Amino acid sequence: MAHRISRVAVLGLCFYSGLLRAQFLQIPGIGGFGGKANSAVALDEATIGSGLKEAISVGTQKAVRLVAQPGGYLDNAAIKILVPQNLRTVEKVARGLGQGARVDEFVASMNHAAESAAPEAGTIFADAVTAMTIDDARKLLNGGDTSITDYFKAKTSARLAVAFRPHVEAAMSRNGVTQQYEALVGQVSWMPFGNSSSLDINGYVVNKALDGLFYMLGQQEKEIRTNPMARTTALLKQVFGH
Repeated sequence: MAHRISRVAVLGLCFYSGLLRAQFLQIPGIGGFGGKANSAVALDEATIGSGLKEAISVGTQKAVRLVAQPGGYLDNAAIKILVPQNLRTVEKVARGLGQGARVDEFVASMNHAAESAAPEAGTIFADAVTAMTIDDARKLLNGGDTSITDYFKAKTSARLAVAFRPHVEAAMSRNGVTQQYEALVGQVSWMPFGNSSSLDINGYVVNKALDGLFYMLGQQEKEIRTNPMARTTALLKQVFGH
């Protein structure tokens, strides 16, 4: 009889413990996100938000620093700004006519203009971090490898384009890029592709500069998400190691 009572007591205790655990996991920040249980430590909302903001701060600062340095665009084959696609035939002909150095100077000037504008992204990214909600953070934490980058691209691209434009225009004017562009096209003005009137060369450089910046930000995000060595602080290890 005592044995039966003991068994009933054990079963009841297990059921009660399971019920308590189920209720506990329903508390926000305890049971993980997207239905995924946290196998490490429970993350509360403050930790999630702080971790995401720290990851973004680390990633954006490094991305901006990489593209803003001398050669940040020009020496990186993944983001180097090339002659506009609709002028590639012009470029080929110009090089064939011995104007390769002029083409290279034009390309270098476009890339240096992008580098000069890149630091403007720092403040704009910081503002976007401040505006981020805890709901945003929850979604981004369990998103894809570049979900943070995609979020920032959607939130900041328009403002970045406006901020980059005067810096690109100033650099292009200072380095005579527009004149180089016109001179390049003028070398093959007899070609149907030689009409430059339809191309906003400053806008082209701004758009390519943003493409390169977000590409580098995406690379930094992937690194933090997938490489434990890239999680340089305890908070990053806690949030992204879950």
